[in-house]
Amino acid sequence: MKLLTVNVGQPKIVEYTDTPGGATGIDKQPAEGAVRVSDPGPKGQGAGGVAGDTVCDLRHHGGTDQAVYAFAREDLDFWERELGRPLDNGAFGENLTTSGLDVNGAKIGERWRIGDELVLEVTSSRIPCRTFASWLSEKGWVKRFTQQSAPGAYLRVVEPGEIRAGDSIEIVHRPDHEVTVEMAFRAETTQRTLLPRVLAAGDTLHPELLRTAREYVAKQRA
Repeated sequence: MKLLTVNVGQPKIVEYTDTPGGATGIDKQPAEGAVRVSDPGPKGQGAGGVAGDTVCDLRHHGGTDQAVYAFAREDLDFWERELGRPLDNGAFGENLTTSGLDVNGAKIGERWRIGDELVLEVTSSRIPCRTFASWLSEKGWVKRFTQQSAPGAYLRVVEPGEIRAGDSIEIVHRPDHEVTVEMAFRAETTQRTLLPRVLAAGDTLHPELLRTAREYVAKQRA
């Protein structure tokens, strides 16, 4: 399991986003050399956790629980075949493009060590949005991406550190519950009946998903 590239993006003004100021940082390109990754602080105040990367929409992205976004090269390869066009590392706006790692099968609360220092913890899945769809210019993209249920993972920073392309990835902790990134994604999107089951991940869940699941359970009991 290894890190293929660390990808960062600079703000660009576009017509297809409702971000204040009309800017997006979804166009991410592989960085050269070592890149520092650290906790960016609370959502809405901090940005992303990867140095040199810009998070423009602080309403929905960035912050401690979405400090880093990872996507597997294997899933990019799948979409290359489906879409019939090349997709470079970073094409889905991911900070980390991985190889040999089951990102969607990762459990919420699972921890990865990348390189010698950095430790990340899986918190949730990526939910596709209008900006993502417009960036790819694919008709019905949100629906297609959702149906595939291979969304990639958001992670928080447990131990900061520098990483670079080619670093090894090691799973240093894997919880004993059943809640994977894929399950969490389905629970938020197409299978809301899964929400009670994601509570097994406890406080390692992204706070917004944790709140959604608790509210769902409360309504069912009522």
